[in-house]
Amino acid sequence: MKIKQFEYEPLSHFSYAIISEGKMIVIDPERNPEFYYEFAKTNNANIIAVIETHPHADFISSHLQIHKETGATIYNSEKLGAIYPHSSFDEGDVIPLGNINFTALNTPGHSPDSITVVAQEGSKTALFTGDTLFVGDVGRPDLRKDGGNKEQKQQELAEAMFDSIHTKFKNLPDDAVVYPAHGSGSLCGKSMGDASSSTLGEERKQNWAFKTTSKKEFVKELIDSQPFIPSYFGYNVDVNKKGAEILRKATAKVQFKMGSSLRGLIVDVREEREFKKGHLKGSINVQAASETAKFETWLGAIIKPEERFSIVISHPKDLHMILERVAKIGYENQLQKVVTLPNVRLKETSALAIKDFNENPNDYTIIDVRNHSEVEEGKVFESAISMPLNTLRDDVGKIPTDKPIVVHCAGGYRSAAGSSIIEKHLSSKVYDLGERVKDFN
Repeated sequence: MKIKQFEYEPLSHFSYAIISEGKMIVIDPERNPEFYYEFAKTNNANIIAVIETHPHADFISSHLQIHKETGATIYNSEKLGAIYPHSSFDEGDVIPLGNINFTALNTPGHSPDSITVVAQEGSKTALFTGDTLFVGDVGRPDLRKDGGNKEQKQQELAEAMFDSIHTKFKNLPDDAVVYPAHGSGSLCGKSMGDASSSTLGEERKQNWAFKTTSKKEFVKELIDSQPFIPSYFGYNVDVNKKGAEILRKATAKVQFKMGSSLRGLIVDVREEREFKKGHLKGSINVQAASETAKFETWLGAIIKPEERFSIVISHPKDLHMILERVAKIGYENQLQKVVTLPNVRLKETSALAIKDFNENPNDYTIIDVRNHSEVEEGKVFESAISMPLNTLRDDVGKIPTDKPIVVHCAGGYRSAAGSSIIEKHLSSKVYDLGERVKDFN
């Protein structure tokens, strides 16, 4: 059994390719399928199947594109209600791949249609657990908004997760390797470990979900203090149920202009220092300057799925990168234009006089854009007003304007976005504390 784990770090997403006797299956693929094609080519394998463990909320899958380009059959639970061509894969179903047999466990909890894929070859067992079982955690139960009472659905899914964890895995061996769809940093769970895989035996010993034998306590622990839900999550579930357009075609529709001015909602993806030196008035600074920046998450948290927007990049060579990253969450359809900065007078952002702020913090209105769960663990400044970044555009009008405003987060990335949002909407002087927040912790 040859297993390759692929990681997309900004979304903490793991996908998989499994090869046996010249045939390959892909599980939970990301938006760009080229990585799987290259792996198949290198190993002289034909991609015969794609398995979706559930319709993902945090990224767009390429299952339909892989089907169109390779002829691979798409498999998923019939409970998913998929609109694309597929074959059902539920308990009792088997997919043979050379010497490997793939079977399904219906493991609802993160979603009602979640499955765990069991791959067995002789005495070896691998579990592709999707968003059901993570290293050290299980998937959150509060992402589905398919109508009805949200709290009731959350309760039902949390109870279903308890049953999945305590019944569906009990006949599997301790040495079964657990391969989840996400790792630490994903918003699909709240306390995942740093490891990219584990064993079922280790999870039985260490994972709180296996150790909590009271359903009532399990449900309470699972529901309490889940992280925020970005605006784009429900939209991605809907897209994945239909299947996304081929990536090349989708991104080719976006206009690109050299040195063009923009109107409307503008997202500037440059590094914050460059942004502060000069930007188009009203721009929001959501940085994509590094390969590991959580650009997709914050783009989809700040900009809603129905909103049209444009993007500013540093150089033409950045175009392909930014189009692909926008497409990771399916936002290419609402992206109107990508431009480099025009040769016009740009707006500058003033630097905070850190000495004065340090000596006279009460002379400033301090806005904390961290998540509520972070604030509950401890404030950096007692006088700070908590306004999480994901809802800041809706709440910005509540900020007092009688003093200069200082924005902070935990490390500087979110405060760059937050200060630019406030600067866009308010006439007060706005400063970004940035990385210097670490001096106050």
